[in-house]
Amino acid sequence: MHSKSAALRLYVESALAGRMASPFCPPSSEPPRTVPAGIPVLDAVTGGLPRGGLTEIYGPSFSGKTSFLQSALATRTASSEVCALIDAHDSFDPAGAESAGVALRRLLWIRCKTLDHAFRSVDVLLHGGGFGMVAMDLSDAPARLVRQIPLNTWFRLRRTVENTSTILLVLSQESNAKTCASLVLRLEKEAAAWSLEERSLPSPALHTPACLLDGWASTGEVIRSRARPKNLHFLSHPAIPESKDLVRFDLRMKEARSLFSEEERITDPG
Repeated sequence: MHSKSAALRLYVESALAGRMASPFCPPSSEPPRTVPAGIPVLDAVTGGLPRGGLTEIYGPSFSGKTSFLQSALATRTASSEVCALIDAHDSFDPAGAESAGVALRRLLWIRCKTLDHAFRSVDVLLHGGGFGMVAMDLSDAPARLVRQIPLNTWFRLRRTVENTSTILLVLSQESNAKTCASLVLRLEKEAAAWSLEERSLPSPALHTPACLLDGWASTGEVIRSRARPKNLHFLSHPAIPESKDLVRFDLRMKEARSLFSEEERITDPG
């Protein structure tokens, strides 16, 4: 009986060789190796982007997803890594990305017309390897169509990127990868900031066509993270409930700045 079990195990391992390291060994419980996304306040609360894992960033329009994507691409390409962007709805702005610091000569831009094309492209790139980060932007794709992507598709992507040094970054309006993601971050837009240029208005909420958009404040909430540093807490902000998973950041000056003072940010001694 023992010899039959050993023979069966050897057969299964040889059949799955090349697709997974060892099907009978439990996956490692060690936290994944991470790299910064380029937004210090978010890197502090998330622990960074995990290599060999799926990172999902979701939120409504104007919540900061594009800024996060450009910052991550700029950071990775500045480190001489080649990145790929699967643009599911042909909405990427190369000029804006270059002004944000993205080295376009190290970026492969794939313009897609359908979700099927986008998922086939990311599957080919992950199997081919050689990319520091592969990003798939589903932000402008209809949410009802993205919801129809079966969970086994996300699971297959997670298994493909495992045991590699590639970062798989997915941006969407809603969370779809669920537990297949190593890091899930929800972004929400708060108040916009308008430049009045020495003009005064009766109310800060009012603006005219002469006003310029100076930026906006967003909140980021960690929904799931395998690499989040422990004992990191943020005290309550007037507009934000107290939570160690929630951080408010400012996108006003072309870089995210924490809106918490040094006195508001503490480390739990326990």
